[in-house]
Amino acid sequence: MRLRNRRANGRHGMAAKVVTLVAALATTMGLAAAVGSGSASAFPSPRPNKIGWVNACGMPGSIQVRAWTRPGNRKTVVLLDGLRAQNDFNGWEINTNVQNMVNYGVNVVEPVGGYESWYSDWNAPDNFSGQKFRYMWNCVITRSLVGWMDGQGLRGPSGRYAIMGLSMGGNAALVIGANNQNSFDRAGSLSGYLNLSAPGMREAIRLSMIFPIIDGGTPAMNSDAMWGPPWSTRWLDNDPFVQINKMHTLKKVYVSAGMGPLRGDDNFWANPMTLIQGTPLELLAQAQGRSFQVQALINRVPIQTYFPLTGAHTWNNWQDSMWNALRTGFFN
Repeated sequence: MRLRNRRANGRHGMAAKVVTLVAALATTMGLAAAVGSGSASAFPSPRPNKIGWVNACGMPGSIQVRAWTRPGNRKTVVLLDGLRAQNDFNGWEINTNVQNMVNYGVNVVEPVGGYESWYSDWNAPDNFSGQKFRYMWNCVITRSLVGWMDGQGLRGPSGRYAIMGLSMGGNAALVIGANNQNSFDRAGSLSGYLNLSAPGMREAIRLSMIFPIIDGGTPAMNSDAMWGPPWSTRWLDNDPFVQINKMHTLKKVYVSAGMGPLRGDDNFWANPMTLIQGTPLELLAQAQGRSFQVQALINRVPIQTYFPLTGAHTWNNWQDSMWNALRTGFFN
């Protein structure tokens, strides 16, 4: 697969209709075009001090891992990319400065790749793109990557890692954290869609994985090959809202999403689609994030949230959310 570089009835019945409408709107406004894209300065951080290659769990070749580490740091965080993850660099490195958290006690580890994978082990090879192998990204993260980090001595004082991601990666981070607590004790979602069982969401995900071939020439992929048809139980297995009852034994869960308006550092004139696409996407992420927060409190999940008054589905927003997590003690 060759990928181009990115440029990121009553009140209750009415509420359900609104959620469905917003999900459909987000898709038609370009869900796939904006998930994991956005504008920010290119490579604003130093190059990594560690670069490794890990077993791809049956996928071709090896998976590149890029890491910023410092002896004595208290925590290591794995950062997952968005829907349009590339094969050359993780979007966090291209578009943000969060790698500098290495100077504030937190090692940063970024696996490279995972385009439209949802960082999951798929049911079958993707037939839309003609991919000859089955995605095995859950295996890569939970086995190969963890093994590599262990070999580098990165577990730190707590003996476990943190995992966080944006949009598609946010969903995956919470599910991976919930199901792999021997390796992860903190999990975070930035602008993730945390209720895949909500009305319209599975259809939106399906369309978001098809849209890139129209929007940017990158391959369309089939969600049926990923988790099966919409009625398959694998959708429940990968839905953070459904898996939330497993998260109450995590040390901390972090959920953030903006209110939709552009931040002061977003350049509307350089990319007007930042507002046109990014605002409805972020409003949907915030609505689902707040719903997830209520469910977390019911399930005694130690949740920490950040819902700023500004911020669309952009890298500037995700960068700010990461630094907020650091400032507010998420990694302590």
